[in-house]
Amino acid sequence: MAGCEDILGPEYVARTLTLEPDAEGAVTATLVSRKTPKTSRRAVLYVHGFVDYFFQTHLADEWSNAGFDFYALDLRKYGRSLLAHQTPNYIESLESYDEELDEAARIIKEEDGHDVLVVLGHSTGGLVTSLWAHRRRFDGLVDALVLNSPWFDLNKPFLQRAVGTAVVERLANYQPRRQVGVLGDCYGRNLHASTGGAWEFNLSWKPLEGFPVLAGWLRAIRRGHAFGHRP
Repeated sequence: MAGCEDILGPEYVARTLTLEPDAEGAVTATLVSRKTPKTSRRAVLYVHGFVDYFFQTHLADEWSNAGFDFYALDLRKYGRSLLAHQTPNYIESLESYDEELDEAARIIKEEDGHDVLVVLGHSTGGLVTSLWAHRRRFDGLVDALVLNSPWFDLNKPFLQRAVGTAVVERLANYQPRRQVGVLGDCYGRNLHASTGGAWEFNLSWKPLEGFPVLAGWLRAIRRGHAFGHRP
């Protein structure tokens, strides 16, 4: 389907991607795009991290100045894609994101006619895109992968990582939506303009205190970490 003007203004187009329903019901993702003034056969796809969505227009500015059409994907249950019946940011397998990543790549390459696709992943998006690119390594989709602070492990002592992961693995089998952590508001307060930061963003989509860390989600992340650490 054709896109419409995005919340960021007339330079940006947002396209809703209808995905397969999950246990909570209907699921969508959102592909945001901004074209360069001159026709380009090169594109970059930006994928955000946890408790995040695309609002960082300076990224689009820089890539556009370099001659790339810019795309950003709000993953399912994040930002523009978060629906009223959904648990924010929740997922139980990182492979589920393959559906919207595959569709975004198809649109960028097949429908929009780009020959080169650079994927840019930030934080959790770096983990998600790295695993996806590995699974699609023989498909000719990704020409380069750029990672900004990719979340490849927990920044905790070894014992806490090992024991904590084992506990979460078992807990998620029985209570996947049990809260096991919280981010706190320090990071958000340092970002948002209302609390002295430099950014304006939607606090419903990116609350200062973040969203609760749930067992099923953290298990998916730790399984992704484990796969990435395999020799």
